[in-house]
Amino acid sequence: MPITSQTFVRSTALLLLVGLLALLTIIGTTLWLVERTQVYFNEVIEARDVRTAAVDLRALLQDAEASQRGYIITLEPEYLDPYREALPQVGETLLNLEAVLAGHPEAAQSLQQLRRDIAIKLDEMAHTLDLTEQGRRAEAVLIVRTDAGKEAMDRSQAFFSALIGAADQRLTEGVESQRNTANLLRIVSLAGGLVILAVIAGAIWAVLNYTRELAAARRATEEANSSLEERVRERTSDLGKANEEIQRFAYIVTHDLRAPLVNIMGFTSELETSVEAVKSYMDTQSAPEDDAVFAEARTAAAEDLPEAISFIRAATRKMDGLINAILKISREGRRLLKPEPVDLAEIAENSAAALHHQLAESGGEISIDVRVRNIVTDKLSIEQVLGNMVDNAVKYQDTERPLRIAIRGRHLPANRVLIEVEDNGRGIAETDHERVFELFRRSGSQTHPGEGIGLAHVRTMVRSLGGDVTLTSVLGRGTTFNINLPRDLRSYLGSSGT
Repeated sequence: MPITSQTFVRSTALLLLVGLLALLTIIGTTLWLVERTQVYFNEVIEARDVRTAAVDLRALLQDAEASQRGYIITLEPEYLDPYREALPQVGETLLNLEAVLAGHPEAAQSLQQLRRDIAIKLDEMAHTLDLTEQGRRAEAVLIVRTDAGKEAMDRSQAFFSALIGAADQRLTEGVESQRNTANLLRIVSLAGGLVILAVIAGAIWAVLNYTRELAAARRATEEANSSLEERVRERTSDLGKANEEIQRFAYIVTHDLRAPLVNIMGFTSELETSVEAVKSYMDTQSAPEDDAVFAEARTAAAEDLPEAISFIRAATRKMDGLINAILKISREGRRLLKPEPVDLAEIAENSAAALHHQLAESGGEISIDVRVRNIVTDKLSIEQVLGNMVDNAVKYQDTERPLRIAIRGRHLPANRVLIEVEDNGRGIAETDHERVFELFRRSGSQTHPGEGIGLAHVRTMVRSLGGDVTLTSVLGRGTTFNINLPRDLRSYLGSSGT
């Protein structure tokens, strides 16, 4: 099934969303697991510190007790060395144990009891050793046999065993929790990695498919364009031939029409001469008062026939003008275009100079702002186009204000140029914006003679140059004609096959 651009965008967006969710899940889970691991790690460190302090304190007390008993039994001074070494460390180790258990208020009472028991045991050991050094060994033995120190030591041993057991359990649980956390992190990372790999694979598949379809569409488009260009060339050639046939037919028709028109105009002149002779003759005759036929003949010779002849002459002149217009357009269409470098600003200045005296008399002016220098086109055609434009502006100016004409030229994309001819004349009604380019059609009130071929002729010439002409106008404010042309006529002639 072909992948449309919309489907591709949606699928890619969905894959990216899934990948983003997987990545966010991995990141969130990783952060949470790292935090839990840190908690477990802190618990393990704390349990280790508690166990170490408890083991050290128990060992110091055991060493001190063993040293005490060894000395009492043997009276050998070297047995006192462990006691003397352990004694200053007991207080420091006890403080360390209390510090690591400070975060556990439930152990406060047990620590107080431990401190009392250690104090009892240390006092007993110190007292018995003093008695033994004084030679009162029997008294020292009696004190030991009272078991008061032994009971304190037993309570301390029970506390140490319970504390070490709890620490060992916490160590075991902390290590197990860390192991579970590491396994969970491994599973989440693996699952997220697989999801991301699947997303990447899906994205790659979608991109490859879409790219392959784009390449196929491009090849199909190139093939279609190739055949289309060939068809366009064929149609253009056919249109050119048809246009030539139409122009040839128009020329022949108008040429053939001119012959009978000339005969009509000639016979009309002869008829006019004959009517004058008849009129003169009738004027010399005296008509009987009751002769109605003679009176009617005199009226016909003096009024009806001259009026009819004047109508015939007006009609033949108009027909002659139309035939001349058709012949002009036909000749222009058949004229071979000659592409050559043309200075557009110079042509605009020449067109303005030809009308300078007419504008000066009415207080008008014409401005030129052509930012395009040389173009390659048919010089005669462009001169006729600009000349017709400015002539139209003068012909249809608004008599209530001085005429202002502006000729502008600028570059357009795609190697084209735009020529604008703007005036502040009478303007053209919106409904007539296209009609004025039609043959024998005119717009507005007709205060000047004409056949309505000027703008039709302009559009014919502009289109033969590979361009087009349009207008924008507001009735009563003025008109702007926009002429769009290629910079190089040769490129148009080459592409059209002419």
